[in-house]
Amino acid sequence: MDDDGSRHGPSAEGSTSKADASSAGQGLSDHTQKRIGLHLRALYDTIVQQPVPDRFRDLIAQLDTTSPHSEP
Repeated sequence: MDDDGSRHGPSAEGSTSKADASSAGQGLSDHTQKRIGLHLRALYDTIVQQPVPDRFRDLIAQLDTTSPHSEP
């Protein structure tokens, strides 16, 4: 993977299959959609596991203590 996140050459799963190539004009194949979904899920899972920054915790605490009827 390059610094900009793009990938060159065949993926770890191998080269494009005939099913992927034949459905290129009709959108993404089921296999391609599944691969994208798995990669996105792995990416988002790592983000969700990150701790919430202290600044966000402070802002949430401020919002919790603010009266719901107070309008700016």
